[in-house]
Amino acid sequence: MRRPPSTVILIRAERFIPNPATAADNSFQRDVPEGQSDDATLAKALSEMDAVAQALRDAGVTVHVFEDEDHTRPDSVFPNNWLSTHAGGNIAVYPMYASNRRHERRADVLELLKSRYRVQTIVDYSGLEPDGIFLEGTGAMVLDHVSRVAYAARSHRADTHVLERFCTDFGYEPMAFDAVDSEGVPVYHTNVIACIGTDVAMIALEMIPDEQRRAEVRERLSVTGRTVVELTEQQIREFAGNAVELCGRTPEGRRRYLMAMSGRARRSLRPDQVAVIEESCEIVAVDIPTIELAGGSVRCMIAGVHLDRRPATEPEPTAAVEAIDENPHTADGQDVAMAGAAD
Repeated sequence: MRRPPSTVILIRAERFIPNPATAADNSFQRDVPEGQSDDATLAKALSEMDAVAQALRDAGVTVHVFEDEDHTRPDSVFPNNWLSTHAGGNIAVYPMYASNRRHERRADVLELLKSRYRVQTIVDYSGLEPDGIFLEGTGAMVLDHVSRVAYAARSHRADTHVLERFCTDFGYEPMAFDAVDSEGVPVYHTNVIACIGTDVAMIALEMIPDEQRRAEVRERLSVTGRTVVELTEQQIREFAGNAVELCGRTPEGRRRYLMAMSGRARRSLRPDQVAVIEESCEIVAVDIPTIELAGGSVRCMIAGVHLDRRPATEPEPTAAVEAIDENPHTADGQDVAMAGAAD
């Protein structure tokens, strides 16, 4: 049985605004309240980022925090769109739809992972961007680490051809489907409508219009005995689907499973849904209303580390980089220094 990650990466962005380049297809995105200054927005967002990091630490999760002082990266608080890590020492770097998000990829993040964890291979798909082919990480995909299935709602941010390539490279079974809201607008990221944990999954099955595909998704999610909590579209609008299962520690050192989500998401859940979730996970909820203006919530903020920690005395080999379409780099922003990673 594969456990959820006990270590995460967060980006503390010193420039935060809802990204104008993503507003057209992200129906969850909202404008900053009228009359609120950029400085006030930033102060609120930084406070929310710090609150998420502290809540996770308090729950026994290891948190690596990277500062981002670059004012041209409004969405850098959402690193799960460009990076994912996988058991066996593998990392994926993804092609991003919005051009102003592509330099969120950071060499210092990858270097931390290589220095502290066993990394064998970095597979870089970002060379597909010039061809207009995108797969925005664990935003575009929701990965079932138990059954090895990659669920993806089709969109121009989740190309099925690169989805299949990822699944071949990383050992997942692809399961693509269409998902739309009540007005027929496609879901921009799968992780706003679905969260898959070890023993419980939350998903808005009603947003999958094809009844047969809906039944197939439900059956595939529950085949291991996992309980499926069906969310409504209204709950999705409150970011109830944008949650993530993590592994923390009690003060006594005992392992415990957590379900991290926003306070808004938690308040949208019915008591019976909360009861089902809490049979296997402790809910950790943090209010992040400013960050949610950008169209993402707690899950989008978290890049989980599924890598084995490297012993302190072990030499640090250089990870291999597999470049797709002759793209020679793994990350932009080499001039952005890591201000510190907190364990």
